[in-house]
Amino acid sequence: MRNPWRRTLAQALAPSGQGDDLMLQDGDRVAVIGGGPAGSFFAYYLLKTAALVDLQIEVDIYEPRAFTRAGPGGCNHCGGIVSESLVQILATEGIKLPADVIQSGVESYVVHMDVGSVNIASPAREARIAALYRANGPRGGEALAGIGFDGFLQGLAVEKGARIVRNLVTGVTWRDDRPWIREAGGAETRYDLVTVASGVNSNFLGSLADLPSPPDRPKTTRTYICEFKSTREEIQRALGPSMHVFLMDLPRLEFAALIPKGEYVTMVMLGDDLDQELIQGFLASPVVRPVLPADAAMAACACSPLINMGGIRRPYSERLLLIGDSGVTRLYKDGIGAAFRTAKAAAMTAVLQGVSRESFARNYWPACRAIANDNAIGHVIFMTTTVLKKLSFSRRAILQMTRTEQNRAGRRPHMSAVLWNMFTGSAPYREIFMATLHPGFLGNLAWNLLGALRPSRGRPAIEPAEGGAR
Repeated sequence: MRNPWRRTLAQALAPSGQGDDLMLQDGDRVAVIGGGPAGSFFAYYLLKTAALVDLQIEVDIYEPRAFTRAGPGGCNHCGGIVSESLVQILATEGIKLPADVIQSGVESYVVHMDVGSVNIASPAREARIAALYRANGPRGGEALAGIGFDGFLQGLAVEKGARIVRNLVTGVTWRDDRPWIREAGGAETRYDLVTVASGVNSNFLGSLADLPSPPDRPKTTRTYICEFKSTREEIQRALGPSMHVFLMDLPRLEFAALIPKGEYVTMVMLGDDLDQELIQGFLASPVVRPVLPADAAMAACACSPLINMGGIRRPYSERLLLIGDSGVTRLYKDGIGAAFRTAKAAAMTAVLQGVSRESFARNYWPACRAIANDNAIGHVIFMTTTVLKKLSFSRRAILQMTRTEQNRAGRRPHMSAVLWNMFTGSAPYREIFMATLHPGFLGNLAWNLLGALRPSRGRPAIEPAEGGAR
């Protein structure tokens, strides 16, 4: 290292107080494969942390997609939700989302079931959840005035000194104790660290199988995303400043939502073996039809991307990292938040604690493991939700309990908070699970379940007396 005190400073800044012999040196080169949120966050924090210890490194972000066009062009141009908790974290880090990146602020969630609907307001009463486009909007529409979320993050990384390489990476090989990047066209470049942030919809992860100690590949499933074109006025009339979530007992459907974004409405569906029959059945449902804008026409953009089902056991190897969807992410929710957390942990580990496999296992993996362990709780929550959705009386009980909480000022929002955090990703699954064990939650749920089982099912569930569970 150029300065003899740098290792001491790096060890002092490192959370564990331990460094590694395999440290990045002045002049070393780092490749980031993928310029989405995970890749850009990583490059940003890598260069920011390196500056703290006076480490001079070069960072290349390989991203062939142009985020200034209305795409698909490699896709990822449409959907995106930034959770309430991430908005707050980014603000404390000095990263403020520009107004032209955000398409709309989500002030509330509306939960729709066959037994009725209920509006769940933000606990903070602020529109801090951002509905945005990752790039520049759907194909078939006009290019947006802003740069999109991914373009904004890339700009932050470039300001710190990163270089954007507009070329496709076709593989990684290992020679001379270093990873080598192979680009489309055959050019090869040696790097001292390669960070993979390509996501799971790229074929690139398969090219890592020939490395000396290749990482695992994530387990995936498919989702369905499409865009409806309308006018801002009609979308405001039909959906308002709310994300609309559908908990319906449709076979193979886990979750569905409609998200207002400027002149478009994004529809997202999660489930097993999604096909056109299920999609059309959902759209034709009397629960869904009233929520769609009257003049909505299907936009040209519709896709069935893969999503990571939670993560892999070892998202690293010697001088190699997997971050974001390529490695470990949150189950179903807050993928951008998970990209931020894993990217920052990876960047700080690489600069302050080393780039060996052992260093990543000791210092980067705990951040990933925390997400993976939380996902295990998430699986239990979603399995329980699936069972509750299938029972008509439980749907009525959930609806009535939530309505009562929303309509009574000062009433503790047990069910409302659980549903809000599940839909937004603003809280860990462990926190959501613990909230369901609160005596007030269990007492009020049991009371409403009993009310929903009463013979006269047309009447609302009986509410507990004022001295009942809270």
